[in-house]
Amino acid sequence: MLPGSHKCKAKKEITECKALVLSVMVCLTFAMHRTGISAQQTPTDSTERASDVTVSRYGTAELLRSLTSLDEGALAETAGFYAPGDGGEALYRIQKPNNALPPNGADVIALKNGRVAVLLESEAVNYRMFGAVGDGQSDDGVQIKLAHGYANRRRIPVVNLSGEFWIKQVNNIEITTNVHWGHTTFHIDERFNHKRNPRFVVLNDEPTQTLELDEETKAILLAKIRPGVQIIDELAPYAGCLFTVEDVKDRIGIRAGNYSKRGWAREELFYVEEEGRIIGDIAWEFKDFTSVRATACNNVYLIIEGGGFRVSGDTPAGGSKGYHHLGISIQRSRTIVREQWVGLEKGHRDVSMEPRSGFYELRGVYDVTLENIRAMPWEKNRRDRSRVVAHGTYGISGARMLNCTFRNLTAEGGWVAWGVFGTNLNKNFRIENCRLNRIDVHFHCWNLYIRDCTIGFKGITITGGGDLFVTDTTRDGNSFISFRRDYGAKWDGRIRLRGCTLKPTGNGTVSVLNHHMADFDYQYPIGFGRSVIVEDMLIDYSAAPESTAPCWLMDIVPFSRTETGARLFFPSTIEFSDVRVEGREQGVRLLRIPNPHHYDLRRKGRYDGSKLEANCTLVVDDVQLEKMVPKHPNDTDKVHLLIGAEDANDYADQVSLFPEIHYTDCDNVSVYLGNCIASAFFDRCSVNTVTAPGLQGELVFRDCRLQPNVQEVQGDFYTLESTLGTRFTNCTVHAPIVNGIANPELVNRTGFIEINGTVRHYHLNTALGSRITAHYRHQGTGLNPDFIAMLKLHHEMEE
Repeated sequence: MLPGSHKCKAKKEITECKALVLSVMVCLTFAMHRTGISAQQTPTDSTERASDVTVSRYGTAELLRSLTSLDEGALAETAGFYAPGDGGEALYRIQKPNNALPPNGADVIALKNGRVAVLLESEAVNYRMFGAVGDGQSDDGVQIKLAHGYANRRRIPVVNLSGEFWIKQVNNIEITTNVHWGHTTFHIDERFNHKRNPRFVVLNDEPTQTLELDEETKAILLAKIRPGVQIIDELAPYAGCLFTVEDVKDRIGIRAGNYSKRGWAREELFYVEEEGRIIGDIAWEFKDFTSVRATACNNVYLIIEGGGFRVSGDTPAGGSKGYHHLGISIQRSRTIVREQWVGLEKGHRDVSMEPRSGFYELRGVYDVTLENIRAMPWEKNRRDRSRVVAHGTYGISGARMLNCTFRNLTAEGGWVAWGVFGTNLNKNFRIENCRLNRIDVHFHCWNLYIRDCTIGFKGITITGGGDLFVTDTTRDGNSFISFRRDYGAKWDGRIRLRGCTLKPTGNGTVSVLNHHMADFDYQYPIGFGRSVIVEDMLIDYSAAPESTAPCWLMDIVPFSRTETGARLFFPSTIEFSDVRVEGREQGVRLLRIPNPHHYDLRRKGRYDGSKLEANCTLVVDDVQLEKMVPKHPNDTDKVHLLIGAEDANDYADQVSLFPEIHYTDCDNVSVYLGNCIASAFFDRCSVNTVTAPGLQGELVFRDCRLQPNVQEVQGDFYTLESTLGTRFTNCTVHAPIVNGIANPELVNRTGFIEINGTVRHYHLNTALGSRITAHYRHQGTGLNPDFIAMLKLHHEMEE
């Protein structure tokens, strides 16, 4: 008998040796490694140190089932599960069965002698060790689930670096340890997608606990959980916990349209660091809490990396209706998923008639990252209307997400595919270096950062507040950001777009920021941001060069107050700078504000008849404006900026809109300021039309070129009366253009100059264009010294 081999009776030894594929001494390096014996030890030493327990090596785990001679306590090692070298090699201990370890044909194998072989792996496991076949017929999900269950109990990783496996009916494969899938491919049969259970679920180590608050503690938290809070001392004992607080009796975010009007509970999500430091800006104040929940977050990162997923694209069987799971549900904070590929089976199409809830789902998590992943948006709006999916269908979904990052993801599609993203309650949402067909937050995004991305046809559709910072990002479509109408089209915070490109795809109206909320009670404030800055923006019409539709930098609704009396908030700062158009000559328009009287600026402005104290600054600096030719000077449709209307209205109070407007280095400016309170300053601009009937404020033109360009003449070209004065400094008046023809004789219709006659308003060094002077010189009409003196220096009180 070989030293260290299993001891048995002679007769049985002869019989069993015929069936053995391989039996080796403990001193073999492979066996020594698993038993912790160094390669320098002798066979005798290994036997002694193993307390006389020997290790036998067999060809397969299947072979172990037929053995009757393995004694309790013996160790057996296999070279494979079904065949030597199939990747299922493992170490087992022989013992008596018990209720805690029932045979399952995987990590607990029943033997003929009534004993069981129990898997003894302390470093890592793979799916072959548990009998996964990978033949395309078997449901490998059974063995995959057993493998993860074993790894979870032993706190060891699953390392399965290759192979193809088919998951059919199995779901809820729990993951609580690191996973390395390498080049493994999973084939998922979507006929067995489930409405409640995902295929894989990444679980938190600790359960969520609901805190029972006494009245005193509740009162303290109600006072402290509010916008601006940074530390809550009373929560310091819960450092490392993710909190959710809600009041289910206070409903907000009522969805406009053909949807349930139940809305959402007023709810906040935040993380508690040491000393009660709060991470996650608080947006709401609360009158009550109906629940306060805390989830202890793991203090180490769980990493799932590698692997590819091919899905069948089928409709779930059995007539199951509604949203179905198909992939990985992440319910554990501090999880990283990376280096993965998701797509359809070769030769398959997405024909599912039921919506998917997301291959990747994030639920109630803090600090989760998805990176280096190819995901997939699913088909919805098919050409065959009978095959249209009834609801939005998603590749990535989530709710109650805080500090989650998506980096180097690709998920693109054409017009049929629905948006890859669909989320709610998403705070500190970061997207970096991605190519996605949509970024979406239905309800309550708070702080969204997008950098170095390309966003496809389905766009950026969001509502919420906090920081909305988008840098160096391209969007293919007619709106750069569309604020969701169904949830109020609002952004309650700062909006910053820098170095971005919008590529219109059709002939419809284009907008950079689109706010088209309904006149509806959403049960929370709605409006257009607290401040807006758009700089270094390119509108590239290369894909739609024939488009003649207008492009608006802000496209907003015309009302400032809803029918229920709720006032819309308005930015205190709007800055547009360095905006260019390529692919067509037609430039951009700014925005229209026909009813400034009822906005809520949340800061006071004032006009007392002698001075305007603005509460809003609108800056337009070096913007390529559309070259308009209004039908007549009072044509309010052909203007870049409109504030007010023909009819005067009373302002609600001092937090209504009182803007100060600054145009710098812009050409072809056309502005309408009708019966409103505002001041406007124009520097180094060419001015087409400025119509300001009933303006309460001032108009200032410095180093400007004034040349009206209209289709027909009606009244004066300019209406520049202002209660605080209209001033011209170093400006030049050029021959008006009517129907494409310069008419220097119409200079007297400017409304503020009459040749050799009156000069109105304040002037310092006003000049006449060469066409005008040449015209009057040709007519033999000289400019008299008094008129020239008034152009050089004139005070309004001299009129």
